[in-house]
Amino acid sequence: MQLYAITDNKLIKQDFFIETVEKAIIGGAKIIQYRDKSHDQQRRFEQAQALLKLCQKYKVPLLINDDVALAQQIGANGVHLGKNDTDISMARARLGNKAIIGVSCYNQLSLAKGAVNSGADYVAFGRFFKSRTKPKATSCSLKLLSEARQQLSCPIVAIGGITPSNANLVIKAGADYVAVIDGVFGQVDVEASAQAYNYSTTYNI
Repeated sequence: MQLYAITDNKLIKQDFFIETVEKAIIGGAKIIQYRDKSHDQQRRFEQAQALLKLCQKYKVPLLINDDVALAQQIGANGVHLGKNDTDISMARARLGNKAIIGVSCYNQLSLAKGAVNSGADYVAFGRFFKSRTKPKATSCSLKLLSEARQQLSCPIVAIGGITPSNANLVIKAGADYVAVIDGVFGQVDVEASAQAYNYSTTYNI
């Protein structure tokens, strides 16, 4: 199991943004996604740039949520795209062949197959459980995750309400990574919370 931590500016105090993400990495996060839906371009640039330096220090990939231009501007390792974001081929053309491009496929295996055929490096499904961050997000079944594992050779990310107590369910169903927002950054002890995912999926599967 690999922990994929996604930042949230509502959960992370701005004055301790980098320090907080560093705790997640120390706790075991193997990928960091910078996600900020605000329109504060200056803050987003400064945070993403600082975050890239942190991730390079720990040799952890930094992906930018939705914003191909920002990823290109700071030299991030890649992007994560949703259904209303930049086309995969356009993102690849701007970021290059070495960039990591992930795509949200919600609960649709057909979207995942199309994304892979278009050059996506990984696909994400969810939500699998009740989510505090996205309570109205489309629900996805463990059965679909298993079908995706049988039909796809790329890495699969599971997201949505995943906790240390249920992470083993999505891993058993076929996920390679568990993507977490509130479960890490919404907790008092970020480092220990990240560690809990690694412990639960290592010893309980």
